[in-house]
Amino acid sequence: MAQIQPRNPRHKAARYGVPVAVAGVAAATVGLVPALASSGDPDLPKVSAEELVAKVAKSDVDHMSGTVKVSTDLGLPSLPGGGGGSGGGGFGGGPHASGEGEGGGEGKDSKGDASPSKKLSELASGEHTLRFAADGPDKQRVSIMENAAEYSLVHNGRDLWAYDSGSNTAWHKKAPKDAHPTDAHGKSAQRWKGEKPDAVTPQQAAKQALKAVGKSTSVTVDGTAKVAGRDAYQLVIKPKGASDSTVESVRIAVDADNGVPLRFTLNPKDGDKPAVDVAYTKVDFGKPDASSFDFTPPKGTKVTEAKPHESAGGSDRRGPEGLDGLSGSGLEVVNKSASDWNKVARLDTGMPGGLGGQKSGDADSTKLLDRFTDEVKGDFGTGRVFSTRLVNALMTDDGKVYVGAVTKDGLIKAANQDRAAK
Repeated sequence: MAQIQPRNPRHKAARYGVPVAVAGVAAATVGLVPALASSGDPDLPKVSAEELVAKVAKSDVDHMSGTVKVSTDLGLPSLPGGGGGSGGGGFGGGPHASGEGEGGGEGKDSKGDASPSKKLSELASGEHTLRFAADGPDKQRVSIMENAAEYSLVHNGRDLWAYDSGSNTAWHKKAPKDAHPTDAHGKSAQRWKGEKPDAVTPQQAAKQALKAVGKSTSVTVDGTAKVAGRDAYQLVIKPKGASDSTVESVRIAVDADNGVPLRFTLNPKDGDKPAVDVAYTKVDFGKPDASSFDFTPPKGTKVTEAKPHESAGGSDRRGPEGLDGLSGSGLEVVNKSASDWNKVARLDTGMPGGLGGQKSGDADSTKLLDRFTDEVKGDFGTGRVFSTRLVNALMTDDGKVYVGAVTKDGLIKAANQDRAAK
């Protein structure tokens, strides 16, 4: 298998590398069901890694719809109050099908929160079934199908709606008239800042990974596969010379005909099961029905109107996209000379004392900390490490947090180097 090192700047790392970009995808949204049905590997013409990456970059499919299976296993501890799940639902009979535009009603649950960031964060664990449809850059819809309810995120022109049928609540954001609707390629650009429904598709997961490919990464073509009944090539991304990275590989199934990523799988070094797996089980590249993108809140829905520059989570700040703009978020990469895959970012909370349970004399707090974290020491001082299969965080007793898709030893090494540099 030939390896490539992309030289085109558009394919180079977004400065801080693949790991955090991939980690962002994992934490915010996606996954995949293990072992999707396949009728055997198709016999396709040979293609180089360069050609396949170029095919993905050139793919320009405006119309599509389908079912997406999401499965995420980051090794997070089980905590009360978790949501998610899979079940029935879909476009038929969805929120656009009935009701008058009466915002501000009490609804079934006056405390319900339909904002996208809250709901999409539930995709960070467990298995979920989604239905997705797109008609050009300004119309997308995704519905999360649950046992007794449906959550839909609908983008239609300047309007972005989120609706939770379980709590009968909705969230609405309207882009300003002077917002730049498209970029140089005619695609939606700065209007929604990552809030659109396509954020949970294999295409977006693949985009984040491919744009972060740099010199510390190998890219190869590893055979073929059948995904959602379509022939696909297997593109594999792996770190090179990154012993501290928690990532073993990223595997992307690319449609052999149109270059659309159909499946995204993130494999950590810890265990055989993917940490993140996202894939189409059904896909259709025809034009979806126009009614799929219509939305009117049902009568009695409690509607929350977002401010023009308010994020999907309800804050009035504009956070960084991907890894660019880390300084604006308070995060700073501390080991800039390290391999892209070994990068670690630091956040100074300004709250000395760390997690502090063991210092307060509270035995119950200490037991809880011991259950979810490991106490560590180094040149940086003392602290505790919270670990998952992919992203780990070191919280020091002097109020600093170090985070990255690296091992516990990698975090301690970066924290020690950071302290020595001061």
